[in-house]
Amino acid sequence: MTTPARTESDAEVAADIARVAGALLQDFRAGFQAPAGLEPRAAAMALRDAADAASQVYLDRELTARRSGDAVLSEEAADSAERDGADRVWIIDPLDGTWEYGMGRSDWAVHVALWQREPAPAGSLLLGVVAVPDEDVVFTSAVPPVLPPLDLTRPLRIIASRSRPPAMLEAVAGSLAGAWADLGGPADCEIVQVGSVGAKVARLLTGRAEVYLHDTGFYEWDVAAPLAVAQAAGLRATHIDSAAVTFNHRPPYVTSLLVARPEVADAVAAATRDAR
Repeated sequence: MTTPARTESDAEVAADIARVAGALLQDFRAGFQAPAGLEPRAAAMALRDAADAASQVYLDRELTARRSGDAVLSEEAADSAERDGADRVWIIDPLDGTWEYGMGRSDWAVHVALWQREPAPAGSLLLGVVAVPDEDVVFTSAVPPVLPPLDLTRPLRIIASRSRPPAMLEAVAGSLAGAWADLGGPADCEIVQVGSVGAKVARLLTGRAEVYLHDTGFYEWDVAAPLAVAQAAGLRATHIDSAAVTFNHRPPYVTSLLVARPEVADAVAAATRDAR
């Protein structure tokens, strides 16, 4: 059987489905009616679960139609042994930052990344796309954003998880205040809490923060697309110990993540090393 010619590039497919999934999620939230009698927290959970499922259905349908020969790893689908021997694996998160989405916040995202087996043995990310629909932006590693100049009129900003901030966060912030002053800023750091990993990295890409630190682990679909975009844009994105982050593992787990502006990356690596 002859494989049909692909008329769209992988980058075009990834950007298109991430953008459309984001719009779908916005429309879904606007029209959602929670079952009567639910408390606000339960209503938010019902919304996010239904929306996550709807986005998964859309992305699965599109990848099946447009990249039928590739394997898929997704938060909202059963893992398959198919990806173990696949040359290409799409790593997707149909709705990253579900709690923020359910609460009506803007710091949620859609992640679409593509991993390829070569170069062996760990393979590599071929591309990544992060859509942050409520900010009306889609970031792609195929056309990476240009980092804005450092804003040295304010403290250095470190982004951390709202629910699971790193144990070393305060120590790292204290160490980085001096490094920021050396660059011409005030000798101070601010800690900013943001939801989705994609939304966190978007803050660095747009000059609203300089460092993102996470040390308690998450899944590959949380990390793959944001990491690909971050690295393409010139941010340093590694494990906290500076080791490279690799993908398509079993289990699909990433132990830690450090993303930093290049101007402060060495200082961040030293601060985290000293704090461990």
